[in-house]
Amino acid sequence: MSAAPPSPQAQSPSNASTTATHELAAAATKTPPPPTEKLTPIEHFRGAISQPVVAAFCAGGVAGAVSRTVVSPLERLKILFQVQSVGRDAYKLGVGKALMKMWREEGWRGFMRGNGTNCIRIVPYSAVQFGSYNFYKRSLFERHPGDSLTPLMRLTCGGMAGITSVTFTYPLDIVRTRLSIQSASFAELGARPQRLPGMWETLVVMYKTEGGFAALYRGIVPTVAGVAPYVGLNFMTYEWMRQYLTLDGDQNPSAARKLLAGAVSGAVAQTCTYPFDVLRRRFQINTMSGMGYQYKSLTDAVRSIITQEGIKGMYKGIVPNLLKVAPSMASSWLSYEICRDFFISLKPAEEDPLLR
Repeated sequence: MSAAPPSPQAQSPSNASTTATHELAAAATKTPPPPTEKLTPIEHFRGAISQPVVAAFCAGGVAGAVSRTVVSPLERLKILFQVQSVGRDAYKLGVGKALMKMWREEGWRGFMRGNGTNCIRIVPYSAVQFGSYNFYKRSLFERHPGDSLTPLMRLTCGGMAGITSVTFTYPLDIVRTRLSIQSASFAELGARPQRLPGMWETLVVMYKTEGGFAALYRGIVPTVAGVAPYVGLNFMTYEWMRQYLTLDGDQNPSAARKLLAGAVSGAVAQTCTYPFDVLRRRFQINTMSGMGYQYKSLTDAVRSIITQEGIKGMYKGIVPNLLKVAPSMASSWLSYEICRDFFISLKPAEEDPLLR
């Protein structure tokens, strides 16, 4: 019979000694792990805010406030035009004369009436819109940061971002509409009150007297129907124009070209979806004393407007809207890109810069 092979435990003392020596030598030559450096609170903050989705969220809020404040007089005038139906002609004027009327009757405050609420609304609205667009784009379609998206992908992400943002901030939008018309000289509203209600007071009154929580979301259906394609078209057109306007050899277009891309994208999106904006305003004051329209449904509203006011009724206020959309969207996109790039640049130096 052949002898069994020696077990590992039965190694000779000399072999065991050699193995132990090799293990000790290998352990001695190992480089100890570097000590973990604790980041300061400022470095933690810079690292967090430089994340692409967070940077887009913060930059979107800044962009919204800038764009709305720049065009506040035209924004309010658009709303006053939109809510006028047959027999209401207090603001049946040209844009210039209507702005002068607003100035004579209410002064500078008339130009900015509702802008505070609008900014309170638009900062989270714009932040959620830009942030969610960036999130949907990265999570649904981009396998690697910076991948090129098709126009349909951008349209889809933009539509989803629009629905997300309007759902979160709609009550502030309906209050902004009420505040914008309460001080206007509409005969149906009677004499302008000495003290106009503020944002929170208007919210409480609507909640208590007009149907509770549902009152704060009146008009949400035509709003979503208009916002989804509007935001989708806006993002799709801007990114397409941005690529088209980028010169060979450059990574980004100049500031002037970004302004042009923003103006074109806003004009295209607004023109295509404007009737939904008119329907949104009408439903937001559907139960307002003196100004209510009492539409029974979306189809009833469309039928009533076209029957009584013609197809032009679906485009009331589009002139001041187009006048304001160019500077509004241009300033929005430019300020968004400047702020986003700034936030991304805050990433701590020891880490690799994030790819956009």
